[in-house]
Amino acid sequence: MLDQAFAALQAYDWGADLTALQPIDDAIANAHGDAAARADLETRLVAALQGNSSRAAKDFACRKLAIVGTAAGVPTLSALLPDAETSHMARYALERIPAEESAQALRDALPKLDAALQIGAIGSLGVRGEAASVDALYPLLGSTEAVARAAAIALGDIRTADAAIALASTKPVGAAAQLAATDASLACAEALLAGGKSVEALAIYKKFNGDDQPKHVRLAATRGMLACAGKTQ
Repeated sequence: MLDQAFAALQAYDWGADLTALQPIDDAIANAHGDAAARADLETRLVAALQGNSSRAAKDFACRKLAIVGTAAGVPTLSALLPDAETSHMARYALERIPAEESAQALRDALPKLDAALQIGAIGSLGVRGEAASVDALYPLLGSTEAVARAAAIALGDIRTADAAIALASTKPVGAAAQLAATDASLACAEALLAGGKSVEALAIYKKFNGDDQPKHVRLAATRGMLACAGKTQ
């Protein structure tokens, strides 16, 4: 039955009855804790991506690889990133596959993608939230406003001391990117404070407590400074 389901996947397209693909979902559910079964499913799903299947079939395969995928499937998923039709679905899987190779594939793809797809890959790195991505995101703060804004948001999602340093080292071009960088810096400060690094957090809050900052930013910075001092508002 599973063989027939994967044969049906090769011919699947939007609007077709999904019933024929149900055995794949069932097999994934039943493979929980069974490494060999999960590896077999991954191999079959990767093969579906490598064939001449429709965009709909590839979307289905990527969604399932997000569940059972490992480093073994990363090269095939990475090959889909530069194509506007498949980039989003590939990122969906790469965001969720816990292997470090997934994050590295997204980082390696950044300079190879056009701006729109690059923004998507940046967002995926933010979702993964890994400290190792800071060095790849930092240079993008000096890019176009849209790319810089995405990079700032991603660094705010990562929320490490190095992310905060990166944000402090570059002033992005454009109001939207600058606002994103401010929000991201405050998010980093909050995370640092929560992690017991009050000195580092205080330095960030002080930077945003000046009269040159919008009222809501000054308010957030003041509250952060009070929190650093062990006070409550």
